[in-house]
Amino acid sequence: MRSDYLFTSESVSEGHPDKVADQISDAIVDLFLAKDPEARVACETLTTTQLVVLAGEIRGQGIYENDAWAPGVPEEIERVVRETVRRIGYEQDGFHWQTFRFENNLHGQSAHIAQGVDAADNKDEGAGDQGIMFGYATDETPDLMPATLYYSHKILERMAADRHSGAAPFLEPDAKSQVTLRYEGSLPVAATAVVVSTQHAPGYDEGEKETALHDYVKRIVAEVIPPVLLRETKYYINPTGSFVIGGPDGDAGLTGRKIIVDTYGGAAPHGGGAFSGKDPTKVDRSAAYITRYLAKNVVAAGLATRCTIQIAYAIGVSEPLSLYVDTHETGTAGDDRIEQAILDIPRLGGLTPRAIRTHLGLNKPIYQPTAAYGHFGRKPNGDFFPWERLDLVDDLKAALAAR
Repeated sequence: MRSDYLFTSESVSEGHPDKVADQISDAIVDLFLAKDPEARVACETLTTTQLVVLAGEIRGQGIYENDAWAPGVPEEIERVVRETVRRIGYEQDGFHWQTFRFENNLHGQSAHIAQGVDAADNKDEGAGDQGIMFGYATDETPDLMPATLYYSHKILERMAADRHSGAAPFLEPDAKSQVTLRYEGSLPVAATAVVVSTQHAPGYDEGEKETALHDYVKRIVAEVIPPVLLRETKYYINPTGSFVIGGPDGDAGLTGRKIIVDTYGGAAPHGGGAFSGKDPTKVDRSAAYITRYLAKNVVAAGLATRCTIQIAYAIGVSEPLSLYVDTHETGTAGDDRIEQAILDIPRLGGLTPRAIRTHLGLNKPIYQPTAAYGHFGRKPNGDFFPWERLDLVDDLKAALAAR
């Protein structure tokens, strides 16, 4: 590992057009899981000027059966989509929750996909697709997340809270942040650059109003990033100048285009699959959650200061094809021993898609809060996401001691 280097991560706000799309897709997942915990959902969203389009495949009792929608469901879908946009805060001429045009192109799930995933007399439930998924944890922050991403998220979360409360009425929903930290060894020692681009009310790009906006952003940064890290920081606040036109009116948004923001900010590998819009039979989502859960518990157990875990699946096959643990030479036990210890924990019940969903309790409408400010390292509404629990620490230690 290099002893001195710079590393950067970015975040985007809930009003970023891609994040608007992610939140709509996950609102649909939650709607359907509330109706049928075994619902199958693959919902993609497109947002642009005064338009929201849904596309994808769905299945579920009381939702879509015999090639037809259940009564009232299409109207409920539109109501949920508009409410999601209203909650984010879009009431602009170019994108308004009440007046945008809405298209619903969701349809029934492919029978060929269903036959691979569904359990049968001669097979367990299979993975919803092939692929590789990664989980990661590091002791850089209390939430065991990379510090660059942790601070990038926190800056935008604070700004969004002020916007919603009315404390910062000059802010509009669309925003991006970026934090660069200088590391010595594995420890962050200085924030060398902070970039914040935020959509704003007209007039906040010149004169005293622009100064007030810049001062506000610097104050938020100082409240989020420890002062000891801000001694040599350069700030880039709305470096292009005016940012009045934003959100889907300024740039089209699509589900699944912010997968690095959603995960570890580039500090760990990514298998390539997006999360939002997918029910938990899709291992792109559920297996990424279980590997984060496992990596976080490995670090919390003191078995490593950094941990990356990879898992792989084939569509229609229940058992994973591989499990790989890398503690980046920080482990107190061999990586192969940690791999085996994970497989030896009885109450995990294995790493099949069904076992993952059962252990983490994933067949619930819990997903819309994941779709902005990251899927990991967060306590939305005061509660952990289930994959953020630290309840395997003793199990891991016991499994290692038994070998």
